[in-house]
Amino acid sequence: MTKMDGEKSDNMDNENLSEEAEAELAGVPESMLDDEDSEQVSDADRIAALEKELAAAKQDILYAKAEEQNTRRRLEQEKQNASTYAATGFSRDILSVADNLERALDAIPQELRDDEKFKGLVAGLEATGRELETVFGKHGIAPIEAVGEELDPNRHQAMVEIPSVEAEPGVIVQQMQRGYMIKDRLLRPALVGVAKKPD
Repeated sequence: MTKMDGEKSDNMDNENLSEEAEAELAGVPESMLDDEDSEQVSDADRIAALEKELAAAKQDILYAKAEEQNTRRRLEQEKQNASTYAATGFSRDILSVADNLERALDAIPQELRDDEKFKGLVAGLEATGRELETVFGKHGIAPIEAVGEELDPNRHQAMVEIPSVEAEPGVIVQQMQRGYMIKDRLLRPALVGVAKKPD
């Protein structure tokens, strides 16, 4: 092969290479052709992606902290309620004792109250009733007002309707059983008779 033939061959190879390179680069954006530009774009993309991940992680942390605070508050509230209303079951049971004591006192006629033989017994029963009320008060147990009040389904349970010209319909005119609250919760509704218009 002569020197001229070698040069022609090299030129043809170069042309073929440049055609292949052009074909390969045809799908690549111009900004990616320069190495420095390529590094800057990929760095910028990486930084943007990292910033996005960081923002998402911060948001997740905020949500987790909020959930933790809500859980802590809920547990504290449940603990406080458990402490405050721990005696609810016992209180309901002891109300029947208070009811029986009240009935016993109401059943004592005035002549027996005045009789010297029974005065000590009556005084003792009355003192027991007062002591029971004091103990109830210490534990946040309070009687519900009923007679003369408007019927409140949250505190009163109507048992009968009683015709009345004196009271407005819906007003409580009789109490069959005293109701009680414990703190701000209903312990037992008052059983009542409610006025209605006479027939």
